[in-house]
Amino acid sequence: MESQGVPPGPYRATKLWNEVTTSFRAGMPLRKHRQHFKKYGNCFTAGEAVDWLYDLLRNNSNFGPEVTRQQTIQLLRKFLKNHVIEDIKGRWGSENVDDNNQLFRFPATSPLKTLPRRYPELRKNNIENFSKDKDSIFKLRNLSRRTPKRHGLHLSQENGEKIKHEIINEDQENAIDNRELSQEDVEEVWRYVILIYLQTILGVPSLEEVINPKQVIPQYIMYNMANTSKRGVVILQNKSDDLPHWVLSAMKCLANWPRSNDMNNPTYVGFERDVFRTIADYFLDLPEPLLTFEYYELFVNILGNFKDFRSSIPGLLQPHLERVAIDALQLCCLLLPPPNRRKLQLLMRMISRMSQNVDMPKLHDAMGTRSLMIHTFSRCVLCCAEEVDLDELLAGRLVSFLMDHHQEILQVPSYLQTAVEKHLDYLKKGHIENPGDGLFAPLPTYSYCKQISAQEFDEQKVSTSQAAIAELLENIIKNRSLPLKEKRKKLKQFQKEYPLIYQKRFPTTESEAALFGDKPTIKQPMLILRKPKFRSLR
Repeated sequence: MESQGVPPGPYRATKLWNEVTTSFRAGMPLRKHRQHFKKYGNCFTAGEAVDWLYDLLRNNSNFGPEVTRQQTIQLLRKFLKNHVIEDIKGRWGSENVDDNNQLFRFPATSPLKTLPRRYPELRKNNIENFSKDKDSIFKLRNLSRRTPKRHGLHLSQENGEKIKHEIINEDQENAIDNRELSQEDVEEVWRYVILIYLQTILGVPSLEEVINPKQVIPQYIMYNMANTSKRGVVILQNKSDDLPHWVLSAMKCLANWPRSNDMNNPTYVGFERDVFRTIADYFLDLPEPLLTFEYYELFVNILGNFKDFRSSIPGLLQPHLERVAIDALQLCCLLLPPPNRRKLQLLMRMISRMSQNVDMPKLHDAMGTRSLMIHTFSRCVLCCAEEVDLDELLAGRLVSFLMDHHQEILQVPSYLQTAVEKHLDYLKKGHIENPGDGLFAPLPTYSYCKQISAQEFDEQKVSTSQAAIAELLENIIKNRSLPLKEKRKKLKQFQKEYPLIYQKRFPTTESEAALFGDKPTIKQPMLILRKPKFRSLR
């Protein structure tokens, strides 16, 4: 049931919905069931559907093993609401599905969702100051002789300097006096530089498949880069766009629990749950998600571009792809309106601290703190303007990654400021005529590498996987918070799955016993038989 996955591109969430519904209809086993003394053919129970769909999603590279059973039930309810399934009496349209023996069947036809228009209509206040001509707003021009080709974007800084010196020498004869740059020129440079970096990081020939050029607002980028606190959080000049004081106080209370500076210690049981509910209600009532409706396709496609983050061991990330994903999200979050970026920064800092706080009281009877944070705030961070029924799964993956890496993703990249300043300097001195004529600053060095043979790739893949597995074993061994009984159980399971790596780590029984401080026991003889003494008859 493993899926090849939907490639990045426009309206990826809708394509994922169609893929999952098609796979579900084609693969879900149907059989006879008896209910209320009647037999029904070609149907299935809700519990059977949850089991099968849960396995499908966990083995789908677009979702992965972090999908929960509760999320699967939610998706099955969406199926009933959208008439992908119906009960045995032909009823549908509600979300009355639980993990039980209720019978369902497939309708004669399952309507697949149609792809919407290429670019939805943008908010007027975001684009009214920009040209209607798409090419004049943003066009990744064919990189001229002054810019390395796409596969050469990993050139070292030394080579970059060499190119720059050649350009300067070439233009010295025709050099002109410094010219004044208009605000429009500066904004165009910011737009050009951030998008060429983003295109390079994602490794795509064009960004037009995932983002409307009119959505890139240079003023937002410039403000987010320049107006930050010591901790990198955006400072808003218009305080009416900021979080209300009571929300900030509540967030600070839970982020610093139990040592809060704004609020006194609780005086009743359940105080922390009430505070959390207050924060959740505020974010759930926001008119749009923090990542905005306009950038939905962009962030969904970043998830798709790096859907193979994970190695063969659930929970481990391949370091080089993780780095690329962090840098891509770092640039995308700079595109957000400053109030949205500030709210996202404060929210991620709060839920990250709460999920790691061992002193935090239990906020939900059935869910852990981390799962509760993802379940509560995922749709506040990412969702589509038109209802997409896989929003929760996609948003959950993104929020989980943001929680783990929010400090890097939401900080200001210094290299971007340097690249813009150099580009403006070349434009001012006349070495280039237009803001988008070429990029001289060194580009990221991790996207395009030297080509290797298939054999070298297989060898590196095996060595990388084995190194990751060995690292996992060391983490289990060195985990002091893990109970001894649980550690023995995990090591036994690891030995069963990866015997060679386990044997390399523990070549002898003595080395394994030393881990637990066990002394080898000497088995006593079970029975000692003494030789009978025979006496002479004499």
